[in-house]
Amino acid sequence: MFWADRLAKEIRERFQPLGGSEALVVRDEKTVSGRVHIGSMRGVAIHGAVHEALGDARVAGVFRYEFNDFDPMDDIPAYLDRATYEPHLGKPLCRVPSPDASAKNYGEYFAQEFKGVIEGAGWHPEFYWASELYRSGAMDGVIREALEGADAIRRIQKEVSGSDKKEGWLPISVVCPQCGKIATTDATNFDGATVEVNCYETKVLYTKGCGFNGRMSPFGGNSKLFWKAEWGAKWKVCSVKVEGAGKDHSTKGGSREVANHIAKEVFKYEPPFDVPYEFFLVGGKKMSSSKGRGSSAKEIADLLPAKIFRLALLGKDINQAINFDPEGDTIPILYDQYDALAAGYQKVQDDDYARLFEFVHPAEDASRSPSAEDGVSVHVRHLPPAGTFFPRFSQVAFLVQMPHLSLEREVVTLKGSELTDADKQELAERAAYAKKWLAEYAPEKFVFTLQGTLPEAAKNLSALQKKALSELHEYVKTGDTMPSGEEIQKKLHQIKESLAIQPQDLFGALYLSFLGKSYGPKIGWFLSVLDKDFVLKRLQEVTA
Repeated sequence: MFWADRLAKEIRERFQPLGGSEALVVRDEKTVSGRVHIGSMRGVAIHGAVHEALGDARVAGVFRYEFNDFDPMDDIPAYLDRATYEPHLGKPLCRVPSPDASAKNYGEYFAQEFKGVIEGAGWHPEFYWASELYRSGAMDGVIREALEGADAIRRIQKEVSGSDKKEGWLPISVVCPQCGKIATTDATNFDGATVEVNCYETKVLYTKGCGFNGRMSPFGGNSKLFWKAEWGAKWKVCSVKVEGAGKDHSTKGGSREVANHIAKEVFKYEPPFDVPYEFFLVGGKKMSSSKGRGSSAKEIADLLPAKIFRLALLGKDINQAINFDPEGDTIPILYDQYDALAAGYQKVQDDDYARLFEFVHPAEDASRSPSAEDGVSVHVRHLPPAGTFFPRFSQVAFLVQMPHLSLEREVVTLKGSELTDADKQELAERAAYAKKWLAEYAPEKFVFTLQGTLPEAAKNLSALQKKALSELHEYVKTGDTMPSGEEIQKKLHQIKESLAIQPQDLFGALYLSFLGKSYGPKIGWFLSVLDKDFVLKRLQEVTA
């Protein structure tokens, strides 16, 4: 069973064993402290796919996604001016100025970019802001419960994770009414309406507090819960039934276990169904920020059409890590995987691979009934028409580098018949993404340029290599037109046998002569589409 369907089945059995109609809330969130790294898209994809699978299983549900803009700004990304943002360190992200006028504040600025990535990949959750959750008063009830249950939270953290909080500690940070910082304050002495607030100059290393001391209400957006208590509180406030996180949170004594205990004991709320998942790695590394090249969600999403991006995110079970290397073979391999899934789907449409093929295509959500009374969404997916021709991405990537070739004509030759409208649309898409990948990330082995002059590397061929290329020159010279790829390939094998030359020496000599490197595409096919006079001139030059 496809992993999303398996999870949907387990969720339905837990919450609706008798076929109940309660709409199940699936929730995920991200703190928007800068450009969001690609790793955060795995949570989006898993929660989004589970929501889709629940809908397909006729389970009512809603997918909610929180942009956490109420956490403090605790660092300044390298791509922003430090002098501009240093005075704002320690403030809630929603109170930090936006890098430009396109957004109301810092958190919204970076959330907009990530929202575009999420929606571009075909997921459309209900987005909301953490700051509004607090400012609206929706969190006031759980803040009161947390303050009144502070001793219980202290005990849970000590027993579950070993974290020891001092007597009188309260699980909230208050926004200082004087300097506006939330990272520098401590709250104590809750009297049922207010807390005593101290803004300390040395509480954190990255910014200084102002020294304020006084009493104020912690409600209405004046404070936020510390995050382990906050996690459990948000489950209750948002009626969350399904929420996972990276596997590191679900280790024994980890944040998920602490939040579970707090939710049950303090907030009297049953923790949601957990979906612990492995990391999304970039070049073998777990990215914790978007400072590195090729690590932000937008950078990766821009390299791929939605269906291939979704395949990268959904193609492995949740307990398997994803390693995406834009500077390696990842992208060509993903396309090959997609092509294999497409071919298999034409034969078998009821196995795990077929289900994956369906899921990688973005769904249009629509109610199963015009009145939307049951809250169940049907997912209409637009799959490619049966028989669509998918040229290998690596072949397309080579062809777009050869200006003397007609891309469409070459693909017609590969297919063996004229292209349909669907074929042309797929080819145009692959060509566009191949050009972008080649320009920005492709490794050297995928980059080919037909050399206008004889490359230096081809001037040191052995006598045997030159003799072999001389024989090829004579063969090409005798015909009225350039031989076909099959004919050239056949002749090269004859030369190889008659001269007892190693294949790598023969083919390598040709690659060096025309491309300036020792490897390349199938040489007979490559040479057959070049101008005959150009080929003869180059072979003559290299054997002189």
